[in-house]
Amino acid sequence: MILARLFRRKPRSGAQAGALDEQMMDLALEQARLAAEMGEVPVGAVIYHTESGEILAQAHNRRECDHDPLAHAELLAIAEASRARDDWRLSDCTLVVTLEPCVMCAGAIVNARIGRVVYGTHDPKGGACESLYEVLGDPRLNHRPIVISGVRRQACAHILSSFFRDLRARRRAERP
Repeated sequence: MILARLFRRKPRSGAQAGALDEQMMDLALEQARLAAEMGEVPVGAVIYHTESGEILAQAHNRRECDHDPLAHAELLAIAEASRARDDWRLSDCTLVVTLEPCVMCAGAIVNARIGRVVYGTHDPKGGACESLYEVLGDPRLNHRPIVISGVRRQACAHILSSFFRDLRARRRAERP
C-alpha cells in the first residue's frame, strides 16, 4: 500500500477517452461475449493504431479452451498485433480491454511499449493499473503508457458479473 502511494501516477494532460476508444471498447465487449459463450471469463481486447484507427488485433480469453494460463485476452492481442506489424514495439498503438489488466498482462504491456491502455472496469482482486498494483505507472520501469479507465464501465462490469452469477447458479444446480 505504501508503494502504491509513493508511485501514484499523476494523470497526463489530455488523457481522456475519445469516440474511437468507445467504438473499440464495443468491439472488445463483442470479444468478451464470445469468450462467455465458450465458457471463458468474458474479457475481450482490441489493439489499434492510435492515429489511423486501424485495428491490428482482437482477442478474448482462451485459458480454458487452450489449457493455457497465459492465454489472457491482452497477451493474445499483443502477440497478434506484433505479428501484424512484424515488430514487437507497439508504442503507437492503443490496447482497449474490458477488464483492468493483471500483473502478467501489465508486464507484457510495458515490454511491448504500448502507448495507451484503455480499460473498462477495475479488477479489485488482480488489477495492476490502479486497483491492486500500479505497474503501468511505476517510475522505475522504462516505459509508462497513458492509462484511461472507466470506458463503458457499466457494460464491462455487467458482462463479468452476469457470467459469474450464472456460473454460481449452474454449480448450485449441479450439486446433489
